[in-house]
Amino acid sequence: MSLNTDWVLNWVRASAAVIAENRVELIRLDREIGDGDHGENMDRGFSAVLPKLDDLADDALPADVLKLVATTLISTVGGASGPLYGTAYLKAAGAVADLGELDGAAVTGLLRAARDGIVLRGKAETGDKTMIDAWSPAVDAADAALAGGSSPAQILQAAADAAAAGAEATEPLVARKGRASYLGERAIGHRDPGAQSTSLLLRAAADVAGTAATA
Repeated sequence: MSLNTDWVLNWVRASAAVIAENRVELIRLDREIGDGDHGENMDRGFSAVLPKLDDLADDALPADVLKLVATTLISTVGGASGPLYGTAYLKAAGAVADLGELDGAAVTGLLRAARDGIVLRGKAETGDKTMIDAWSPAVDAADAALAGGSSPAQILQAAADAAAAGAEATEPLVARKGRASYLGERAIGHRDPGAQSTSLLLRAAADVAGTAATA
């Protein structure tokens, strides 16, 4: 079963809800190794997206929704998160341009393009204790699930599981990028907030796809 614009719309709404629900936790994580504003910034960004969804045309494509998220996050989210996530959604939109239905290959391509956009913008690699430590395992898991013949919903579930594990795996790392890198070994034992928000967003994507698949 392929996914369509309704899935992207519901993913955005679920993302806004889960970010709001975990806002304080994301603030806490960022306060430990960063500026402490990640939860506030992400909540503000996704809250700004929600009313704009109603302005989309009835025949909007998945890429149209993703572009809207991208431009809104870039303009409303402070710090590094706005440009990074904005680029992720913008590149994801480009990967599925003109597609009304997203099969497994399209979903996997969407995730890969988002990850590659973040790498291009932030110059981070796996092991740097950033959101890439959640995104890269997610993309690898999606590739493996696609190769195994999984459905789009199953691909997203595999990606979400891998992102969650990747976020947890940032805890023992020494940060090599961003403000956390100034802490050196003092960053050990703390989870990267960007990796955690990535995990939340991809879990929302999987949950919405799973609901659509069983509806």
